[in-house]
Amino acid sequence: MTTTATATKQFMTSEQLLHDWQGHRNLTRRVIEAFPEKDLFEFSIGGMRPFAKLAVELIGIGGPALKGIVEGTMEAYNEEAFNPKTKEELLKKWDEQTEVINHYFNMISEERFQETFNLFGEYEFPVYQNILYFVDNEVHHRGQGYVYLRALGIEPPFFWERF
Repeated sequence: MTTTATATKQFMTSEQLLHDWQGHRNLTRRVIEAFPEKDLFEFSIGGMRPFAKLAVELIGIGGPALKGIVEGTMEAYNEEAFNPKTKEELLKKWDEQTEVINHYFNMISEERFQETFNLFGEYEFPVYQNILYFVDNEVHHRGQGYVYLRALGIEPPFFWERF
């Protein structure tokens, strides 16, 4: 009896996943930029948080979580760890966290993407699912930002222009 080895094509490389995520981050950054500063911190609809609070959540998740994955440690999510007062301060931290994400993401081996990781001591999923959660969460919150911008009479960036 003969056996035949079958090569399996990989759907996406880790580099492509990071590039896709950074495209989302680039678009979310442009949404932050589109807000008038006062509205960025104060405007909300239906009891949802202002967009600055949503952006702060995203800042507090991606970089710190990847650092925790790489170092094998994870602190609880701290919503109050960063409290910007200006759009400039928020964008500066956003850019800093982009570099943190690039740094730590590239330290995760292909094999580690399949390992289970307990994110913030609450959610235990494979690393790749945690990363997809970061992207999903960002898309969700960016959608809220689009609604806010439209309610303010501001045309949001085209969602397909991520780079």
